Formats: sequence, structure tokens, C-alpha cells
Amino acid sequence: MKKIHFSILLVLGLLAGTQSFAQLAVDKGTKFINLGIGVGGYSSAGGIAFGVSGDFGVAPNFTVGGQVAYRSFNYGYVGFNGSINYLYFAARGSYHFNQLLNLSTDKADLYAGIGLGYENVSYGDGFGAGFNTFGSGIFVPIHLGGRYFFSEKVGGFAELGSGIAPLMLGVTFKL
Repeated sequence: MKKIHFSILLVLGLLAGTQSFAQLAVDKGTKFINLGIGVGGYSSAGGIAFGVSGDFGVAPNFTVGGQVAYRSFNYGYVGFNGSINYLYFAARGSYHFNQLLNLSTDKADLYAGIGLGYENVSYGDGFGAGFNTFGSGIFVPIHLGGRYFFSEKVGGFAELGSGIAPLMLGVTFKL
């Protein structure tokens, strides 16, 4: 965990020290769409998560949006097989630190936020009894992320958080 914190601080420091002539503006009307895969899992969560999120500028440095993600995996023991499915929905808000950190690049976007979500968790017990639900409910996810744009409209993103996976990686689009 200390390595992750150090890595985040190192990346923030490097991005803050880059030399360029403009900042990536996040203002009212700015739109980002992320398509990603979830890496890692909480407790017994296996499989790879797939998700989409959108952020829409409502004020300088503030966005609101939503996220939908899905994860499914099979498990088994001798004579017993089953599957677990996670379906995740969340509304979220983010603050973008570009201006506060005085980032001098128009290619990077650093942000953090909080949301309100619902996760439906179901499992098949392998005995033909159908799917049962457990662990479903409302929760408050947090996220810390960054985007780097390779062109004016397309880039990559990484997001640490408490949603369907501890790390989401993927492609981002500025509309």
C-alpha cells in the first residue's frame, strides 16, 4: 500500500513539473467518456470487470456523471461449481486538480471524487437452484484518477477506487 501511495505522489509531482504552455480546461460543458477494464478484486472477487463511465462539466473544475460496470467469474471445487455476477451502477462527482496544482500541460487531467452507487451481487450455487442474491446494496464509492491525452480527443485513463475493482484502466474520449 505504501508503494501505491508513493507512486501516486511521484506521478503527481512529475505531472506538476512538466513544461508546456496550456492547461487542460475542465469547464461547464466539458465531456469525458471512459471505457475500461477492472484489474484486481476485493475479497473473493475474481474475473475481469468491464465498465463505462461519463463525466460532464457543470462548473469550472467540477464534473458529475455516472458509471456502469459488470464482473462475472466461475468458481469450483471437487464436485461443486458455481458463478458470481456483479452489476454496478453509480452516480458520481469529481473535482479536477489541474488548475489547483497549476499543471502546465494540456494533455493531463488529475481528479478525485465520490459517488452514490448500487451493486447487485448474485451467485449460482451449482446445484440448479438458480441465482441467489447476497451482498447487494447501496454504497458510497470514492475514486482517484488521471487521464493522459495522446491526441486532442483520445487518451488513456487509470482510476483507483472502491467501485467494482480497485483499479480501472482503459481509453478515454473528450467530446
